[in-house]
Amino acid sequence: MARSMRSPLLAFAFAAVVLMPAQAGMQREDAQVLGNPIRKVVNLLQAMQKKVQEEGAKEKELYEKFMCFCTKGSGDLGLSISAAETKVPSVTADIDAAEGKLAQTEIDLKQAQEDRSAAKAAMAEATALREKEAKSFAAEKAEYDANIAAIKQAVEALEKGMAGSFLQTRAAQLIRQLALDKQEMLDVDRQALLSFLSNGQTSGYVPRSGEVTGILKEMGDTMAKSLADATAAEEAAIKS
Repeated sequence: MARSMRSPLLAFAFAAVVLMPAQAGMQREDAQVLGNPIRKVVNLLQAMQKKVQEEGAKEKELYEKFMCFCTKGSGDLGLSISAAETKVPSVTADIDAAEGKLAQTEIDLKQAQEDRSAAKAAMAEATALREKEAKSFAAEKAEYDANIAAIKQAVEALEKGMAGSFLQTRAAQLIRQLALDKQEMLDVDRQALLSFLSNGQTSGYVPRSGEVTGILKEMGDTMAKSLADATAAEEAAIKS
């Protein structure tokens, strides 16, 4: 709008300037009569011309600043675009690496879950086995304790000369069954022990009490050692 207003003003000013020399004489002649009204108009036109020129200079300055800004902005934008394009391969590589890492993490997570499930299954199996072993040891220990106690009772009865009364006890029956079941026992020892426990009724031979006492003590020592070994194994299993 400023540009459209400026054009008529410039035309008017130009016409006034052109007419100024032609009218100069008239102005001088009429100055005395009119009190220099033309001078006022000329001054007004000159002021308007100056204002128009100043506005034109300002607009030119603004235009140059705008062009400078556009040129600089375009350059900066070009540099930014160039820098961004330079970073594209690096960013793409980073994205690919991140995706690869994510895929590997998912694989590791799946493997960890499988390992955890396998570990839980192995733990459950180991716990069940440990409970079974503990139960087996408890039964074995109870049997050893009962046999060792029976043998100890038999030895004490023989050493006190009370073999007759001992043969009527449950301990005597336990030792009889032990002699029958113990496969590693020598046959001669088994026969001597069974003959003693039956009070000579199974054969004509009745072993002396000292012989039977020796057999029983040896059996007791063997069982005590077996119980100690089983106990040590159980304690080691508990700690592991």
